[in-house]
Amino acid sequence: FRSRLPLPALAARVRTVWVQRTGSRPVVQRHLPTGGAELQCPIGALPRLVGPLTGAKVEILRPGLTIVGARFWPGAAAPLLGVPADELVDQIVPFGEAGSAASELAVQLAAQLAAAPGPGPALQVLQSGLLRRQRRTRPPDRLVAAAVGRLMPWRPTGIGLLTDDLAISESQLRRRFLAEVGIGPKALQRTLRFQGYLALAQATRPGSLVADLAATVGYADQAHLSRECQRLTGLTPRELLGGAVDRCGCGHDHAASYGPFLAA
Repeated sequence: FRSRLPLPALAARVRTVWVQRTGSRPVVQRHLPTGGAELQCPIGALPRLVGPLTGAKVEILRPGLTIVGARFWPGAAAPLLGVPADELVDQIVPFGEAGSAASELAVQLAAQLAAAPGPGPALQVLQSGLLRRQRRTRPPDRLVAAAVGRLMPWRPTGIGLLTDDLAISESQLRRRFLAEVGIGPKALQRTLRFQGYLALAQATRPGSLVADLAATVGYADQAHLSRECQRLTGLTPRELLGGAVDRCGCGHDHAASYGPFLAA
């Protein structure tokens, strides 16, 4: 699994793009909540959408599989792909079944990806398809995008303070979040906080104190982190991070995925 930053023209909508390849054996894949949707394109098959998740989704990937994908920022996928965000929550669905516009794009992508000479060119094909789609669709909801930025880790804020600053009621903000993001502001804040912890665990030096990492992101203590990790992933921090709660031991390079969190 290798992630990288998207093309600059996609950066406002796409958090990261990636390539994943399986070897000679099936692989257990645990999809974690990220706050946004994800478009996954197995080479030789139709693309699919992983909606905004509130908990982990586990599946078995077959051997010899190559997948290219794009992970969207919260609220950015729905207008681009033409799929209501609240209908995708906790769902993994064939992209072609998400509406006529999605069906057309899914067929085009599948054919073009199958003709690509390798994973790198296939990833470029995916991004080119998203760029063409972006030119024909409305931009993301600016108020929702501003709220998402305020809910990132290391920018602690209460929902009441956020709505005051944005001059909108909590009920109105929640309605707009459900339509564009799929989940409410508070649920998104909790998910982004955990993504911030994973970013620190990926980048930190061995020997860092878990309590320090948890406090940096905004958890009250290590027990608070453990409860949230169980709720969002179904595992303890130690189980999730390959035996170490202060360093990611999964063997994947998530630098591009977590870079925006660390940059803050």
